[in-house]
Amino acid sequence: MSKILVIEDNTEVRENLVEILELSNYEVVSAENGKIGIEKAIEHVPDIILCDVMMPVLDGYGVMKILSKNPKINHIPLIYLTAKAEKADFRKGMSLGAEDYITKPFDDVELIEAIETRLKKAERIQNTFDDTDEGLQRFFSEAKANEEFEKLSTDKEIRSFKSKDVIYEEGDAPRYLYFIITGKVKLFQTNDYGKELTTELLSPGDFFGYFSLLHGNNYINSATCLSDCSLRLIPKEDFSLLLYNNRDFAAQFIKMLSNKTHDKEKKLIEMAYSSVRKKVANALVEYVDSDNSELQIKSINTSREELAALAGTAKETLIRTLSDFKSEGLIGIENKNILVLKYDELKNMIQ
Repeated sequence: MSKILVIEDNTEVRENLVEILELSNYEVVSAENGKIGIEKAIEHVPDIILCDVMMPVLDGYGVMKILSKNPKINHIPLIYLTAKAEKADFRKGMSLGAEDYITKPFDDVELIEAIETRLKKAERIQNTFDDTDEGLQRFFSEAKANEEFEKLSTDKEIRSFKSKDVIYEEGDAPRYLYFIITGKVKLFQTNDYGKELTTELLSPGDFFGYFSLLHGNNYINSATCLSDCSLRLIPKEDFSLLLYNNRDFAAQFIKMLSNKTHDKEKKLIEMAYSSVRKKVANALVEYVDSDNSELQIKSINTSREELAALAGTAKETLIRTLSDFKSEGLIGIENKNILVLKYDELKNMIQ
């Protein structure tokens, strides 16, 4: 059952809307002004929002602005309800990202049809992107807003890389948004003394290279392949068109950026304050989590230098800690490969 949030300050109109929607088999949450509406949107995360424009405390345009800045709720379609029908009002509402605009008094059938249309569109967008290359292609097809998107978004180049190949280096000018079809990629930065710090491990279904595209600056990190890779290269022009002209595409990336930022902040805190054992355990867990194989015991095939760079510790300290983990039965060593024997215990160590 789909959930709808109704934000309307007129009690009679609000109650009438709630009754109509509940009779149409929707779960309904209601709010009498924009401020309460935002609070209920965060609490209940509805599938769609019906929002009056002219309200006390916080009007409908304010609701839309706040929605767009919150990664938890910025994907929710919003339909404005208003007695105003001037073109300027339509333009302002749609420019802020509203999905539709219905004038009061409204027809019950028109309202339900508008809701069903937007829910179906949101469901299609949600289902098309499933972290596979086929899902990416379906998402691009669904997200195209006009013929220009059609021209730009078809036949993206797929490029193959060998293990240890450099995809781009610090200081290079960004040209593409990268999507991993197969293989693993490492992002890292190098200090003035040539020491590497691994900032991220990426696996199939991940995007990378978008921060520099967003900022318009040269890359501040480097990307190399940890294994043979197949990458889809999306030209920056395609990315910019979709990001700035299509709300669904933008919502996907805002959510992803929010998650990445949270992960990076968490990692910085761990590197600053965690014990060496916790840092090494976290690095091992990251490698396991980036492995999509079905093997019960995961094997980590990487150099001790790279693992130390990911853990943010010296190579010698890493080796001593791995020796301790081996004696405790958490890992095994086989031909320089690290076998993670007790993943859950390593995971618990960093929580």
